[in-house]
Amino acid sequence: MADRETGLTVAIVGGGFSGAAVAAHLARHPFFGNGKIVVFEPRDHLGRGLAYDTDNDAHRVNVPASRMSLVIGNDDHFLEWLDRNDEISRDEGALADDGKLYPRRGVFGRYVSDYVQPHLTSGVIRHEKSRVIRVERQQAGWLVSAENGHQLRADIVVIATSHPAPQAPESLDRALSGHPRYVPDPTVAGALAAIRPDDRVLVVGAGLTSADIISTLHLGGHRGLITVFSRRGLRSRGHTTAVQEPYGDFSSDPARTALSLLRRVRATIREANAEGLTWHAVLDALRSQGGYIWRRLPIRERRRLVRHLRPFWDVHRFRIAPQLEQVIDRGLSSGQICLLAASITDVERRGETISVRLFRRGGGFVQGDHDAVIVTTGPAHGGILASQAWLSELADAGFLKLDETGLGLACDDESLALDRHGRRISDLFISGPLARGTFGELMGLPQVNEHAILVANGIAHIAAGLCTQTANRPAHASPVHQVVRRPEKVI
Repeated sequence: MADRETGLTVAIVGGGFSGAAVAAHLARHPFFGNGKIVVFEPRDHLGRGLAYDTDNDAHRVNVPASRMSLVIGNDDHFLEWLDRNDEISRDEGALADDGKLYPRRGVFGRYVSDYVQPHLTSGVIRHEKSRVIRVERQQAGWLVSAENGHQLRADIVVIATSHPAPQAPESLDRALSGHPRYVPDPTVAGALAAIRPDDRVLVVGAGLTSADIISTLHLGGHRGLITVFSRRGLRSRGHTTAVQEPYGDFSSDPARTALSLLRRVRATIREANAEGLTWHAVLDALRSQGGYIWRRLPIRERRRLVRHLRPFWDVHRFRIAPQLEQVIDRGLSSGQICLLAASITDVERRGETISVRLFRRGGGFVQGDHDAVIVTTGPAHGGILASQAWLSELADAGFLKLDETGLGLACDDESLALDRHGRRISDLFISGPLARGTFGELMGLPQVNEHAILVANGIAHIAAGLCTQTANRPAHASPVHQVVRRPEKVI
């Protein structure tokens, strides 16, 4: 049982980057006092999660290392860590032609783990290496139950889990279930092991994960044809080699419709081009102002933006490392990679050969035989609540609901969860990309880190209020959790 006399007990469910960042920032917060933090994460190390728990040399961070610091105000913190640990000397491919460093993602995962480690050593943070199977409301707080049988009574719970796995098109799943080279979720360890060097590979989706897959196959010596398709045929763009400051003001008199925002972005890109700048500078400005713009759009316009414009935003905003871009560009030039704007109309399996008929955007059909199919369509946002039983149970009990844009879980501007009636729950936080529906830009690492600080600050201020009230209570008073007037669970 949590010791209410010595401060708050905080349970963080999910120990990837978001959960680890909340834990580390909270542990460093001067207001947190004698609180305890328990992070439930089945992986061996905190801070790596799905994105950074990889030893694949093809997986690289997709922004320069100089923009991946955990310490606000010290942009060189990660670079200094790389130098101190002599990481770059062991990675000849980290330095891109633009002179910037794009280390392997696994290296960044080790950096985050190192940032958390002092607090694990001190005991402020405890790593519970197990999955959560249940989170139940108690009279004062929550009871968190883990798969390994451990239970924790917590004052505050932070949901910092990742998005669900990709959702394969139903026609593919139905036709290819059990095929040895059908990969519905490429994030699973060893998912590509069965693909042979000369296999004809069909990749469903053309975003960041697709780029990872192509780079991984290339590094493994794959030489067969790779056909990549998405409905619009858009692929993730790369970085500019030019040094440019963000260009454009989108927060003064912010757009109130998705269409007016689109028109303003296009006009600003034309202005930037006239001054010798590229679209990158405009998108960088839009990214930095994105949360402000998003929160001022009516819900119906947020939905319209997600439905019609998100694919275009994603491929320009979430850029690939130059090393990956070079692999893809060479493949497109040589003909080894074919990129199509199309959708599936028919799938037939003949032994181990997979015959797929695609309808091209603009008209016409393409029929092709493939030896392997890999799904890289991105997270199945709509399946968040069903992805883990404890999330579904919390929703059934009324403590959680999907946000109105369909991108994550509903929460308020302090990242407190909203119940089925839209009322905030004062001791249940949503951290990381699952709060994207409220905050907008929460997929890039700097934004996720800033959001982790916001969540940590919110918890620390609750802890400060508890300490103040405890210090002022009479000596004969009952235990803290009985005499302190805790915030109402549902406000």
